[in-house]
Amino acid sequence: MILAPIAGAAMVIAVATGPALDMEPAHLSNAQRSAAVQPLIQGATDCIARAVAADPRYRSAPDSLGDLIVDSVPSCIAPVRAMIDAYDRYFGDGSGEAFFMGPYLDVLPKAVIKRATDLRSSE
Repeated sequence: MILAPIAGAAMVIAVATGPALDMEPAHLSNAQRSAAVQPLIQGATDCIARAVAADPRYRSAPDSLGDLIVDSVPSCIAPVRAMIDAYDRYFGDGSGEAFFMGPYLDVLPKAVIKRATDLRSSE
C-alpha cells in the first residue's frame, strides 16, 4: 500500500541528511531505551498527522490516506529523521530505518487517523 513510496522517501531522507550520529547510550534497559525514543516517535507521528489533517484531500478522499501520508513526509523530514537517528543511537545502527519501515509504518495509518480526527474535533 504505502510501503514503496515511504521506502523511497526514507532513502531520500537518509541521503539528504547524512549518517546518523554514532553515540552509544549508557547501559540502559530496553524499557529505558524505548522510553527515550517515545517522544521522538510521537513528534514524527504528530507532524504527519497534522499535515494529513490540514490537507483538503483528507476530507474529500479519505481512501487516499496512504498518498496523504507519503505526501506529508517531506514536510516532516526533521522529526522523522530525529526518530530514525535516535532509534539507531539507542538500538544500534540500522535499527531506525528497520523500525520506520516495519513496525512504525504498520501502525502509522491508524495513528494518523486517530490524531487527525482528534485535531479536527478540537478545531
